[in-house]
Amino acid sequence: MVLNNEIARDLLEIKAVQIRTDRYFTWTSGIKSPIYCDNRLTMSYPKIRAKIAEAFIELIEQLDEKPDVIAGCATAGIPHAAWIAEKLNLPMIYVRSKPKGHGKGNQIEGKVEEGQKAVVIEDLISTGGSSIDSAKALQSDGVNVLGILAIFTYGLTKAKKQFAEAKLSFQTITNYDEVLKLLVSDGVIDQNENDKLRDWRNEL
Repeated sequence: MVLNNEIARDLLEIKAVQIRTDRYFTWTSGIKSPIYCDNRLTMSYPKIRAKIAEAFIELIEQLDEKPDVIAGCATAGIPHAAWIAEKLNLPMIYVRSKPKGHGKGNQIEGKVEEGQKAVVIEDLISTGGSSIDSAKALQSDGVNVLGILAIFTYGLTKAKKQFAEAKLSFQTITNYDEVLKLLVSDGVIDQNENDKLRDWRNEL
């Protein structure tokens, strides 16, 4: 996909994705990480979010089957799902991380019917847990999940393993390796730093 390089650069330029080789970020889990990813920032950049929607649609068009509905993962996948659904003139729903604690107690918001086909839209795949949970919630309601699509992935082995175990496919627009290539080509990091950054990811 031509857009994967462009969008990787966009994410770096707006600091949605940041790489620090000298002073690692601390994730919520406590893991020390050289990468920080906050794709929610893309909402504030109309040209970039439109490009992301276009890239998502390219991925959808490559699927063997076409979706009846676009499903967004709460919360960061919701706006992207909405923009995609609008462009494709398709219904949209979103999936909460857990059923609502009041009212009707819905986990899936919007109208979806048993037997419909859906793609799940996420902003980021780390271990894949939240995306898989959303897909399973849809499957439990009789929805056929065609796959999970996200803007970015770290490329963790754990994610690949979890998706395989759940028998779910996933694709992303761009990824950690694409970002590293750009940083090397721009002279931001050297080959030694690049190797260390890859080793960090591969050892997780």
